[in-house]
Amino acid sequence: MNRKWTYSLAALALSLAVAGAGCEKLKARDQLNKGVQAFRNAKYAEAVERFKTAVQLDPTFPVARLYLATAYMSQYIPGAESPDNLKMAAAAKENFLKVLEQDPRNEVALASMASLHYQEAGGIQDLDAKMAKLDEAREWYLKLVDVSPSNKEAYYSLGVIAWAKWYPAFAAARSKAGMKPEDPGPLKDKKAREELREKYWTMIEEGLQNLNKALEIDSNYDEAMAYINLLYRQRADLAENQKDYQADIAEADKWLEKALNTRKMKAGVASAESAEPAQ
Repeated sequence: MNRKWTYSLAALALSLAVAGAGCEKLKARDQLNKGVQAFRNAKYAEAVERFKTAVQLDPTFPVARLYLATAYMSQYIPGAESPDNLKMAAAAKENFLKVLEQDPRNEVALASMASLHYQEAGGIQDLDAKMAKLDEAREWYLKLVDVSPSNKEAYYSLGVIAWAKWYPAFAAARSKAGMKPEDPGPLKDKKAREELREKYWTMIEEGLQNLNKALEIDSNYDEAMAYINLLYRQRADLAENQKDYQADIAEADKWLEKALNTRKMKAGVASAESAEPAQ
């Protein structure tokens, strides 16, 4: 065959391949747009099919993959143990992980993986399994703050996880000591106090540090203030004497008051804004 003719055929084949690839990418974006519309209308099953088609048309389209994972996650119901529900969580994780394979620093995928694991923990009844799932969520939030050190929700979530891991032990110790929720502390059993301090003190301190980091980013983050109050109030039960106990309770009271005042301030601002006449 004539070499020039061979080159011409090769060039034509290449141009057709590029044109075909471009056509597939356009189709993928069209499916993405239709999927987004369905997603916004809470038609998640339809959105999933649109996003799946977009990914099939263009496997290198991370936005479509991210939307696909989010559509699966939106259908997951924490605590529901049906096979279909568990498949939703598994499919969401699979696709978020594929996004992270292409872009390990994708903040949306990291935040979604962290949130999904935390949601799963909330639906688990077995305490050991719940703690293990909270540890997984914590690892994902740590990855998120490494990528996004100004993410206040990530620091807040780390603080909440510290509280969630500590609270069952705190409640069990008070119950075992015959203490009612309203009874003042510290815990009466010295050995129990020492064991809990050994196991949880550092965790509580880290929780407080992360909540304070959230407040450094947003000084009006009242949810973070509320959990600082809880951690101090419950940590007081581990105090070795009344002076230390009262110091933690006083600190908790301060943060509770600050949280309530901040919420009142926000409510006042929202009320004033809603009362302003339309321009």
